[in-house]
Amino acid sequence: MKRYVIVGNGIAAAGCIEGIRKTDKNTPITVISGENYPVYCRPLISYYLQGRTSLEKMQYREGTFYRDNGCEVIYGETADRIDPAEHTVLLSNGETLPYDKLLIATGASPFLPHFDGIETVPQRFSFLTLDDTLALEKAICETSKVLIVGAGLIGLKCAEGLKDKVGQITVCDLADNVLSSILDDDTAPIVQAHLEQNGVEFLMGDSVNSFHGNTAVMQSSRQVEFDILVTAVGVRPNISLIADIGGEVNRGVVVNTKMETSIPDVFAAGDCSEGYDLSIGKNRVLALLPNAYIGGFTAGVNMADGNNYFDNAIPMNSIGFMGLHIMTAGSYAAEKDGGTVYSKMLSDSVKKFFVKEGKLKGYILIGDILGGGIYTSLIREKTPLDTLNFDSLTENASLFAFPCETRRKKLGSVVQYYVI
Repeated sequence: MKRYVIVGNGIAAAGCIEGIRKTDKNTPITVISGENYPVYCRPLISYYLQGRTSLEKMQYREGTFYRDNGCEVIYGETADRIDPAEHTVLLSNGETLPYDKLLIATGASPFLPHFDGIETVPQRFSFLTLDDTLALEKAICETSKVLIVGAGLIGLKCAEGLKDKVGQITVCDLADNVLSSILDDDTAPIVQAHLEQNGVEFLMGDSVNSFHGNTAVMQSSRQVEFDILVTAVGVRPNISLIADIGGEVNRGVVVNTKMETSIPDVFAAGDCSEGYDLSIGKNRVLALLPNAYIGGFTAGVNMADGNNYFDNAIPMNSIGFMGLHIMTAGSYAAEKDGGTVYSKMLSDSVKKFFVKEGKLKGYILIGDILGGGIYTSLIREKTPLDTLNFDSLTENASLFAFPCETRRKKLGSVVQYYVI
């Protein structure tokens, strides 16, 4: 009997299950889950820490999801090795599972640079999984002094989650700007200032040189006292299952637009994979929830002998920090490559648009994020900007900036979507 196996139990795995079941209603699916929870929405862990959501509300699908889709889930185990010749997966409990089609959805793990003396820190945590959050929640109290190493998305979401739970939060990073992967020199200071107004202290352009118990000695020689350490320097895709059997890997597991790896009958999706980025025209890791789901769904359809492609992925983020909303997408390289940058800097919002060769390549919105979906569609559809009123669109994202025929098509698609 044919059998599907999915290694990992995150958003990409959920997408894969639904992709398979789109055409194949009966073939058994086995999911290998390293965590002991059903699939949950990982970006919500900071809101759980704040008390704004519950464990139940964090679930990505209903409690009957696996049963309804004919899935067996093996919790608390991982895959140790793939044998592509025998089409088997060896599990950490010693069990061997046969597969006909296999999805690798192993996600990413926290990256921890070498810090002298880190083993002397009594209470140190990551902030990537639900277990990380539950452990951190137990450790903190209202007088805790928290040091977060890393001013990226993970570190700042952790700071937000801790805001009203602890006495002091200090964030340090070697980069000069917060959120350096998604903001630029103009927009990052706005976000940092907002977080500082909400009680977060920053040490930018500085990081830890060594730890001595609950004291961090910075590269600037400054000493920072803390009770709780959170390391949020970054993550690394979990690629070893494919690398160990000679599959093609770079930073992530390399896949094509059908989510196939270089190993026959083995697919990959989610944060462990490296696929095509429309905004730059080449492969890279796009560790984002929507891309994980779409990539997983695409893999599932193709694992069930369908024919689906994921060829319009772009980096995009929609996120909030303490009431300040941010939306970004695409590439900002136009600013360096002879393109044009349109900036709208207002007292309570910022809009930046990066244009090259007559097309929108990327954008940054802070405060007023209305119209982000329209801007994203312009990037994905490679819409020539001379076919619409782009100046009007930068002021007010509305379909009225498009020609009548385009409006009819877009509105027709919306009507068709809701009718279906």
